[in-house]
Amino acid sequence: MTETLRFWGTRGSIPTPGPHTARYGGNTPCVSVGERDDRLLILDAGSGIRPLGQALLDRRSSGIHARIILSHTHWDHIQGLPFFKPLIAQGNAVTIYGAAQGSVRLEQILDRQMDPMVFPVPLRALGAELTIEEICEEPFEVDGWAIQPFRLRHPGTTLGFRLTPRSGGRDLAYVTDNELGDGGSYPVPAGWRAGLAERLRGVDTLIHDAMYSEDAIASRAGWGHSTPQQAVELAAECGARRLILFHHEPEHGDDVVDHLLADARALARRLAPALVVDAAREGMAAEL
Repeated sequence: MTETLRFWGTRGSIPTPGPHTARYGGNTPCVSVGERDDRLLILDAGSGIRPLGQALLDRRSSGIHARIILSHTHWDHIQGLPFFKPLIAQGNAVTIYGAAQGSVRLEQILDRQMDPMVFPVPLRALGAELTIEEICEEPFEVDGWAIQPFRLRHPGTTLGFRLTPRSGGRDLAYVTDNELGDGGSYPVPAGWRAGLAERLRGVDTLIHDAMYSEDAIASRAGWGHSTPQQAVELAAECGARRLILFHHEPEHGDDVVDHLLADARALARRLAPALVVDAAREGMAAEL
């Protein structure tokens, strides 16, 4: 059975609406897997989750069961959650999966972003049935997907995910906010880079952080992000069929992303001629 992958937010760090980001989009990270309103898998809850929620309600006002898997709890990956309209209505159910940050539990983090000091409505005052599940690097299963989390090189506890359908269809890897270069100091084991490539071996579609240009990355070592060319090298090494560049830099308008995509495709033609490379665009859909 095929599943539809759809991008609702593709930008990193902060929403950047405006004419210069009209084609690739200005909302922060949110990706959906599946089209059924009663069973929907959502990767991250940046500002892109707001239009996703509206689209769901336009089709169906209740009975929506959404599962949200958070890569981490930096602001750009959770800031849309209070505006996800299915959370407001009774008759809906939302389950949120994510990691604690040190000694601070996931539920505390989500509660704090809706504290009355900064937001008028507490998280637990919303109408939907809400379940919060903490995860680590142990595999788990959601709606027929076997999900393998793994630690990424990014400040704080940040997870990537390989999602494999139990039905035997094509798998997906979601690897946002990840530093493939040598910068920074992160609590990952020796040989992490080789281990990551092995975890991703043979994946069909790889969504990967591609925030910085090659010119910018040297001055941003330790910030927890990668370049399009680094993402291509990883995709070629693990044998992915398709690479989707993600988490675009807020200062990069559409023309800059076009240029970075062209360079990434040129590198892919040399390293892995069969690799399909694209840049995530809001509204973009792909079949798995």
